[in-house]
Amino acid sequence: MDADDPEPRKEQPKPKDLEVMSIEALRDYIAELEAKIGRAERTIAAKEKAREGAETFFKK
Repeated sequence: MDADDPEPRKEQPKPKDLEVMSIEALRDYIAELEAKIGRAERTIAAKEKAREGAETFFKK
């Protein structure tokens, strides 16, 4: 394990076989992925806001 990496790396799951999925299942899968992306974007925005606040506080 790398000393700079505090958590062991998880094995990546195999990608889903999209060819066997129905159109409806593919649409559901896209919606699920978009929800995950939205969650990640909101987390990034919150962290950026916290960072800006900290930078403003420590610049004084």
